[in-house]
Amino acid sequence: MDRRNFLSVAGTAAAGTMLTPAEVVAAPGAPATPPPIAPFAFEEATVADLTRRMRAGTLTSRALTAAYLARIAAIDAAGPRLRSVIEVNPDALAIAAERDRERRAGTIRGPLHGIPVLVKDNLDTADRMQTTAGSLSLVGKPALRDATVVTKLRDAGAVLLGKTNLSEWANFRSTRSTSGWSGRGGQTRHPYVTDRNPCGSSSGTGTAISANLAVLGIGTETDGSIICPSSICGLVGLKPTVGLVSRAGIIPISATQDTAGPMTRTVADAALLLQVIRGSDPRDPVTANATGQVDDYLAALRPQALEGARIGVARNMAGFHPAVDAAFDRAVDVLRAAGATVIDPCNVPTVGKYDADELTVLLYEFKDGLNAYLASRGDSVMYRTLDELIAYNTANAGTEMPWFAQELFEQAQAKGALTDAAYTEALARCRTLSRTEGLDALFRDHRLDAVVAPSNGPSWPIDWVNGDRYSGGNSSVAAVAGYPSLTVPMAFVSELPLGLSFIGTAYTEARLLGLGYAFEQKTKARRAPRLLRTIA
Repeated sequence: MDRRNFLSVAGTAAAGTMLTPAEVVAAPGAPATPPPIAPFAFEEATVADLTRRMRAGTLTSRALTAAYLARIAAIDAAGPRLRSVIEVNPDALAIAAERDRERRAGTIRGPLHGIPVLVKDNLDTADRMQTTAGSLSLVGKPALRDATVVTKLRDAGAVLLGKTNLSEWANFRSTRSTSGWSGRGGQTRHPYVTDRNPCGSSSGTGTAISANLAVLGIGTETDGSIICPSSICGLVGLKPTVGLVSRAGIIPISATQDTAGPMTRTVADAALLLQVIRGSDPRDPVTANATGQVDDYLAALRPQALEGARIGVARNMAGFHPAVDAAFDRAVDVLRAAGATVIDPCNVPTVGKYDADELTVLLYEFKDGLNAYLASRGDSVMYRTLDELIAYNTANAGTEMPWFAQELFEQAQAKGALTDAAYTEALARCRTLSRTEGLDALFRDHRLDAVVAPSNGPSWPIDWVNGDRYSGGNSSVAAVAGYPSLTVPMAFVSELPLGLSFIGTAYTEARLLGLGYAFEQKTKARRAPRLLRTIA
């Protein structure tokens, strides 16, 4: 069960102002086709394409960065007002110009040299941008130190273009939340049909990268926050094994489930981005084994990678929408035709059995982790504990809680220490059910390379009164286990994208990327969004 389901069970972009409902939902009878938007020279561009042009001297990083900034101004801050970018980097053009000077001098920092990247607004950046998780409570001084992922991006030569909007506090504040809404950033819209929800919590990254506002994006996931917005926005999204990518400097929910990961338009770009951000980090002890798991993810990208692969079809992770089931059947046929041995059905036996325990674990870990994170920010934040944030939200309910409250904050605050038996026993059950009796047993018994399932149902209309009307998905089995999952564009229902998830066991990212690449090359299901106002 995805986090959006168990939440219901549990009962500036520039200006920083809220949108009214009329700004979010198209008026009755409004035309579905948007007004013309100027063609974008870099639509669907890949890192390889842009790097070749910069090497050849026909493109500069500064010109590329300026083009993306202009597109953000035209369709994110104005026009359709996607509100996916919560803040642009005031130093982006200067950084890009420096990358151009370095290139002319023969210095290439790494594989992302001069490439504009957007990161979610829960990753610390020690520059002139804020790190707020979308909450007005953290607006003030910038973070004291870059998140390790941000450091790795800079070291690889990337141009940090800006921060993306998100479901506030990574969608861990209320059981009735609307994905993509934050007090600071307002409501992120779906890039294909703008009265629909982009899912979350990495909503801004999903919309921005799909709408070609940057080349690459970083999202974070606890349960569904990379996979859901990636699939619903027509992207490739990779949730890595917990411990492959450092969480240092990322506003936390869960020490046992959190990870950052790539959100891109192609599998090749996801593989390259993972290559850059992976690795051990003394600031995050969970990554101690990451260095020993080094793979050449790009080398795994073979069009024939499905030949001889053993793929399990998790039929008990489908069945939530007839059009999705039909698309899933066609995807399974593609896998079979590409040479895979398909075990159908191959159901994950423990799906849904850990939902209540997962929520218990997250509540305990959120309180512990958030208090530690706020303490690490020193005087760059005004509020140092979860209890103080609860009080802030209550005092500022008009801006922070106009649509939904903070039940999860309050439930987390009521929890004790991580030594409580309620926590340790819930965590042990999660590990047993998701790993030992779940994916580990299934992969061993059927000698699998991956399990596949539909990533998502079609996107739903934005509804601030009732919250998300989540239409189905399959992030939890990998999220609770801490194992990798990859979503790749699979099909469309009308104008709404669907994804196919490839799920593996620990540190099998290279294999999943290879399988996903082969599927992508066979189907070419991704298409650029048209920014429709509604579905007629």
